[in-house]
Amino acid sequence: MSKIGDAIYEIHSMDALAARDQWVNRIHPLVKFILTVGYIVAVVSFQKYDVIGLAGMVIYPIAVFILSELSLKDSIKRLRVVLPIICFVGLLNPFFDKNMVLFAGAEISAGILSMITLILKGTFSVLASYLLIATTSVDKLCYAFRMLHIPGAVVTQFMLTYRYITVLLEEVNRMTQAYTLRAPGQKGIHFKVWGSLTGLLLLRSMDRANNVYESMLLRGYRGDYQYMRERIAVRPQDMMYLLFWMGVLVLFRLYPVMWIVGNLAGGMFT
Repeated sequence: MSKIGDAIYEIHSMDALAARDQWVNRIHPLVKFILTVGYIVAVVSFQKYDVIGLAGMVIYPIAVFILSELSLKDSIKRLRVVLPIICFVGLLNPFFDKNMVLFAGAEISAGILSMITLILKGTFSVLASYLLIATTSVDKLCYAFRMLHIPGAVVTQFMLTYRYITVLLEEVNRMTQAYTLRAPGQKGIHFKVWGSLTGLLLLRSMDRANNVYESMLLRGYRGDYQYMRERIAVRPQDMMYLLFWMGVLVLFRLYPVMWIVGNLAGGMFT
């Protein structure tokens, strides 16, 4: 399978994950969106040397992975492009921040601590966003955006962009396969035809976009897309889920829970 085919397959796989009938998938989309944003804000707000406090925030992604029965191995595989970029951003910190700080009773380079903190912040934020997408369909996300009174034009643009990515990739895949069949002994696409293929892709995309728009008009589209056929009510268990995790995140953010647990564990084994 080509790389374009792999990308199309991954998009369909994410849609299939979001459509599962799991307990976490049934949580109200607005609750999951608010919780994800709150989690990312809490993670980013940690000081750049507070590695131990930040490490405690791993409790949320681990718990959601378990509750939603998602494969951590497959998730890391899907994020294999993003995670190395996050790690690379923090690699330069030890060269710019050469001060020494006291950490766990020993002196250590402040640049190394800030590097680890930055990597953890980026990793946790990406995992939280991934969990939101893997447990919530794009229609439900758009429904949550409309409940937050985000303009309908913006939400519709977001949804159509997501939906059209697959259509665009399929067009690119067809064009690539057609070119390969006409040039069987050539590796890749010759740079001399890049311009013509790009123009052809633009024309084909415009034709497909026009067909999509006409289909939407035939189905009653008048500028405000109905993201869900029925209104999704906020259930008591949804509010309990939100309040529980908000309480946990506030607890781990305001108090050194990991230090307390570490001291208690150290006292038990000494």
